[in-house]
Amino acid sequence: MLAADDPLILDLVEWVAREERSHAELMESWRTACPRLTVWEDAIERGYLMRQARLVTVTAKGRELLSTSGRRTA
Repeated sequence: MLAADDPLILDLVEWVAREERSHAELMESWRTACPRLTVWEDAIERGYLMRQARLVTVTAKGRELLSTSGRRTA
C-alpha cells in the first residue's frame, strides 16, 4: 500500500491507466530536475507499472492500487 507521502505515484499509475503510453511519452511528461523525486522508479520497483518494449503498462497490482484508492482504472 502507498504511504501518505506517495500521491505522485498514484497520479502516475492513474495517468498510465487512462490510455496506452510510450516510455518516451512518460519520460517527457513526468521528467523532473529533482534527483530525489523518483516517481517512475518507485512505481516500477513496487510493481505498479511495467515496461514492455516501448510501452508502459499498469500491472494487476497497479490496477488493484487504483481500485482500493478510489481512482479511475480506465
